[in-house]
Order: sequence, then structure tokens, then C-alpha cells
Amino acid sequence: MQPIAHWLNALGLGQYAQRFADNDIDASILRDLTDEDLEKIGVSLGHRKKILRAIAELDEVGIAPEAPCWDEAERRQLTVMFADLVGSTALSTRLDPEDLRKIIGAYQRRCAEVIAKSGGFVARYMGDGILAYFGYPQAHEEDAERAVRAGLELIEAVAKLDDGAGTALHVRVGIATGLVVVGDLRSEGVAQEHEVVGETPNLAARLQAEAPPNGIIISSSTYRLTEGLFNCTSLGALHLHGFSDPVAAWQVQGESVAESRFDALHGRAITPMTGRSRELAVLMHCWDHAISGEMQVVLISGEAGNGKSRILHELRSLTEPSEVYILTLYCSPHHQASALYPVINYYERLARIGHDDSSAKRLAAPINGVSPLEVA
Repeated sequence: MQPIAHWLNALGLGQYAQRFADNDIDASILRDLTDEDLEKIGVSLGHRKKILRAIAELDEVGIAPEAPCWDEAERRQLTVMFADLVGSTALSTRLDPEDLRKIIGAYQRRCAEVIAKSGGFVARYMGDGILAYFGYPQAHEEDAERAVRAGLELIEAVAKLDDGAGTALHVRVGIATGLVVVGDLRSEGVAQEHEVVGETPNLAARLQAEAPPNGIIISSSTYRLTEGLFNCTSLGALHLHGFSDPVAAWQVQGESVAESRFDALHGRAITPMTGRSRELAVLMHCWDHAISGEMQVVLISGEAGNGKSRILHELRSLTEPSEVYILTLYCSPHHQASALYPVINYYERLARIGHDDSSAKRLAAPINGVSPLEVA
């Protein structure tokens, strides 16, 4: 079933890999699938169209779906996640094997959906444990951030499942970032597809073992790449099995309340801006017209990482203090499935609502010193 899982991951639909496996859909019958077949196994309408279009394109170009997409091992930086179900041994002694299989299956499907949605790749299921890569086979600029966000979503998603007796399930997560060799590793004629060799996966596994139920522990390298984006508590130097020296680690408490991703990552150390004087002059010209009452609209576009947020940060620093109130809304690819996220995020920041706050606390949170309930 691995070729199908790889193919679905390449389409960004890796959350359906387990459903294909549960229904014995392999490469030999992939081209026989119909819209009705996909609907029966729970694939949404839009995703059914994507899968059928991809199948048709495979036919046209003559690419066999069972052909591996990545044939050789390669050296690259990777963020590795280990997730483990808490209390699985106790469950195995209490439940019938068939009932336990259903619970583990539901847990694995939920984890696979969250990881795939976050841009990760489920490399292996190990009983109640899951090994996932962020940065392979497709790399992103913010893979470490994606992994931590996926860990937070995993905790919420798994907590909605129960152990058959009405008790919520819990998960432990360990995340580490570093150089590895990943790909098709061959030993005595036996291929091990998408295996990882290096210290990083071992570190992630050891950190997972140290995590409390519903806890996420990350390595120092992951912390450096995500510092400011999440509220973390230092655990000091941990003595981990197999590591000769103590290892610095942090426990993730939740998302930070920084106004923007740029402020979170660069708020404490920003170098002077150079080479943008003309663009900044245009923005200041528009700003002067705007505060005098003339409507202005400016679009700043460009490739990721070329300084769009930096020039806006510079503009704000030049216009503050100001009697004009600046309303800032930020979109995020991590929340594209959340309707009106920029507006919701703005009001949460205004009311200082935390990620883990209850619904009652959110309703009672004051905005500018006045409770929303009093306003109503």
C-alpha cells in the first residue's frame, strides 16, 4: 500500500491513505475507481474530483502509480515527529482485540489527517506510535513551525476520541530538527523506502518518551526555528537514554499572542533596513494622503522571503506614535480552513484571549476594558 500512500501525499491528500488501505485499494485497481467508489469510502466531493483528475493524468503520461517517486537516499534538514498514544498497554489488557483495533485505527486516521493537512508525511505506523516527517518529500520554509502546529492539533483531535468507556484519549509528542539521510536505503537487497538515518529521529523518539500526556517536547534546534511563535517552557538539560551529553529541551504550551508572524520571529533583533528607500517613500506618500482623508490602497506583492513584512514593519515604526489607529489583520496558510480567521485573530489579540481559554472565559474577555457581555 505504500505507493498509494506516497501518491496521495504528493497530491496533498495523504489523510485518505488509511481509508484506501482499509478498503484494499492498491495500485492495480486505482484506474478502476469511480466517483461513486470514492464517495463510499468517505472522500469529499472536491477531493474526489482531484483524485479522478490525477488518475486521468497518470494514464495520459503513462506513469505507473506504483513507481516510487523518490529512488535514492539524500542528505537534508528534516523535522521529525514521534507521536504515541498514552495508555495503550492498559487498553490492550482491558479491551477485546477487535475493539482495540477499531480504537487504534480511528486514532491513526485522525493523526494522518492532521499531519497531512499540516504538510507532513506519515512515514510509518508502529502499533500506537506514528513517525512523521516535515520537510520530506516536499520541503517548506517553515517545516519546524508546521510540525509544532500539527502537534498542537493532534492533541486536540485525539482528545475528541474515546477509549470505549467514555474517557478521552491522550497523546505524547516529541519533535526534533536536524540533518539526516532520508530516502530509499537498501540493505542486502531489501529496500526500506523513506527511512531516516541520523541523530534527529532518535532524539524525537526520546523527547516523546519524556512528554507528559497531551504534552509536546521539542529539541533546541526546533525551538530556535520557532522561537516567538509558541509559548514554551524550558525543561533545562535532559538526560536521555542513548545520549552521552544532556540535551536541552522545551515543552510547548500553545501559540503565542504576537500580533504577526514577523513580530514573533524578529521582534527582538531587527537589523536596519537597506535598499528599500524608493518603496518606503511611496508608502509614506500614500500614508500622508490617507491621514489627510484621501483614501489610498497599496498592494505589496512578491515571492516569499523578499521583505514584504519587513517594509511594513518599517512603515509602522515611522508612523508611530500617531493619533491614527492602525488596524492590522494577518492571514495564515495554517488557518486557511478557518473562516474569517484574520478577524477572529484580531479580536482575540485585542481581548488577550489565550489559545487554551474556555468558551466562558472567551465570552467574558474584556475588549479595551469593557466586557463584550456588557456591550450587548
